[in-house]
Amino acid sequence: MKFTDGHWLMREGVVPAYPAEVLDAAATAEGLRVLAPTFPIHERVDLQRGPVLTVDLTAPMPGVIGVRLTHFAGAANPGPRFEVAEENGGGTVSVDEDVAVLTSGALSVRVARGRPWRVEFVADGRVLTTSGPEDMAIMSTPDGHFLRERLALGVGDAVYGLGERFGPLVRNGQVVDVWNADGGSSSEQAYKNVPFFLTNAGYGVFVDHPGLVSYEVGSEDVSRVQFSVRAQSMRYFLIHGPSPKEILARYTALTGRPALPPAWSFGLWLSTSWNTDYDERTVTSFVEGMAERDLPLSVFHFDCFWMREISWCDFEWDPRVFPDPRGMLARLKARGLRVCVWINPYIAQRSPLFAEGMARGYLLRRPNGDVWQWDRWQPGMGIVDFTNPEAREWYAAKLDALLDLGVDCFKSDFGERIPTDVAYFDGSDPELMHNYYTFLYNRTVFDLLRKRRGERDAVVFARSATVGSQRFPVHWGGDNLSTFPSMAETLRGGLSLAMSGFGFWSHDIGGFEGTPDPALFKRWIPFGLLSSHSRLHGNHSYRVPWAFDEESVDVLRRFTKLKASLMPYLYQAARVAHLDGVPTLRAMVVEFPDDPACTYLDRQYLLGGDLLVAPVFTADGTVEFYVPDGVWTHVLTGERVTGPRWVRERHGFDSVPLLARPGSVVPVGAVDDRPEYDYADGVTLRIFEPVDGDTVTTVIPTVAGEVACVFTTTRRGDTVRVEVDHPPARWRVQLNGAQPVDATGSSITVPA
Repeated sequence: MKFTDGHWLMREGVVPAYPAEVLDAAATAEGLRVLAPTFPIHERVDLQRGPVLTVDLTAPMPGVIGVRLTHFAGAANPGPRFEVAEENGGGTVSVDEDVAVLTSGALSVRVARGRPWRVEFVADGRVLTTSGPEDMAIMSTPDGHFLRERLALGVGDAVYGLGERFGPLVRNGQVVDVWNADGGSSSEQAYKNVPFFLTNAGYGVFVDHPGLVSYEVGSEDVSRVQFSVRAQSMRYFLIHGPSPKEILARYTALTGRPALPPAWSFGLWLSTSWNTDYDERTVTSFVEGMAERDLPLSVFHFDCFWMREISWCDFEWDPRVFPDPRGMLARLKARGLRVCVWINPYIAQRSPLFAEGMARGYLLRRPNGDVWQWDRWQPGMGIVDFTNPEAREWYAAKLDALLDLGVDCFKSDFGERIPTDVAYFDGSDPELMHNYYTFLYNRTVFDLLRKRRGERDAVVFARSATVGSQRFPVHWGGDNLSTFPSMAETLRGGLSLAMSGFGFWSHDIGGFEGTPDPALFKRWIPFGLLSSHSRLHGNHSYRVPWAFDEESVDVLRRFTKLKASLMPYLYQAARVAHLDGVPTLRAMVVEFPDDPACTYLDRQYLLGGDLLVAPVFTADGTVEFYVPDGVWTHVLTGERVTGPRWVRERHGFDSVPLLARPGSVVPVGAVDDRPEYDYADGVTLRIFEPVDGDTVTTVIPTVAGEVACVFTTTRRGDTVRVEVDHPPARWRVQLNGAQPVDATGSSITVPA
């Protein structure tokens, strides 16, 4: 939302009111309260007018400060509200004649008591950002009452996040409205909007408002991040790092850490695609074709036409093409596969569930009592009201019957285009519910899976999301195009989502809209398999590799097996995302915040902390990427690259830049045909360019997410010593690509 007309003027009809000074500052039970008149106080008569802004400062946890701006405190707020894990962070308050200060861990907020108005956030002996004389504001406009905040950007400060965004990774210069929409992956709209950004300046900011939050990121005022909401009260949290990983850890401590997905979900998923014709014979031919070609497959997904047309969702298998669903699912599971089916929260008028849901009051209604309906996606469809506990139970019961039949998980599609001209069962504000709806929808599905399958065996494939949705993995990038530019925008969306607290991510290999040519499909395969989750899926065409060419089969085999062998490494990265909130997909700046060359990089990433991946976005295999300081090693060839520098290479379809970080230890499993196995048994520790004097700890997890064993690698001069607690029966060490050395017992020493 823009309010100004250049630097000097306001837009027509906009009347601003800015805090002018501190009338009073005092400690409260929660923290610090500041009363700020929006005009100078010269005499008592000035105290008889308004507005006055109330600023409440709190310390929900160390290193985090909450800021609430309030104009009229009596405004109704029927909800919903984000689930924020607020604790007493042990903040301390001090007030004197010059300044009022709240301190939370290493972070402090200082409010100057004189003129001009100034709020400073301070940590590590420096000012992180400020809110100055005309930054915090009450804005009266023809469109309503807004609260606005602007935080200063220093020279070189870069802003990231705000959910899944497909433009450049650095948000500076962009206008972002946090409002979920089904706009594909090539527009300014996004399926997953999150009012949280982090910076390379040591802090992040989370606006605790589930409705529309408008951001001007170095755009309306090029030296400030501006955010505004149409409300009488607005709260935001400033989160100290100083590193991006620490900011993400604190943000996810506030809003929720992702569950740990089951190990089997990291294998390859194959879909029927959206609008293709298929029956059990088609499905069987795909599964047998994968097996005949030695292509490991973990999950088979049935997209929308497992149900009868114009009946989505009735949660009934179409008997014309699937006359024996229980038997079919049993036959698939006998092949070692898990089964996923497509669902959404919409109920078509033709579905028997429409009349049932309407009669019981389980569908969203207009304010006049009519069921809200339209003809997009399904004729006459209604929308489940997940604010109604009985509606949630009703919806979950339909899914529960599918689990009884043999289904293992759900692709929880849609949930973005939620109307605002409705009345919710619990009285929630429709504008605030627009983004929040997806949280209730996916929590309903995920909670059922967790209840039925256990804490470590629940996973969804979700498209829409908001704050807290990271707790219900996995999310995929939505409807991209079968083009190289869309492949790149897909990666940007994933990196942006990861910078918004989401630990796990996937995308449609080859693109969703259109049919990729063989070159694009083969280039997309390694990108897809070197993501946390990997799915072959399209719209009007199948994605089995032999539909493209035989080389596609070979490329898919190579990278599917590579990913399976990397599971000891990848599943530990997943544990880190689950326990600490640091995502598996990491922008380069997350791991290298002090390298200015990494600030804007969005065509490469780190998978976990030690593997650099640079997808190839050209048919001829030309790729450019940046390596930070040190000697990096191509995992597939053993070639070394010394940084910091830009590298230009050309790769065949069976290759991709995949480089190990200097000083890293990457555990490689002894199995390459499935993602679930004993990761410790027969593991090879690939040690890359160990640094003299450094010690590296490598955790090998179990498929249940526990710790199987811990290796400690130390270089001392001309030798490298590896020690392990609870040693596996067999393990190996491979140093700098040399011949692996077999080890037994709890330690081994090899020449450096």
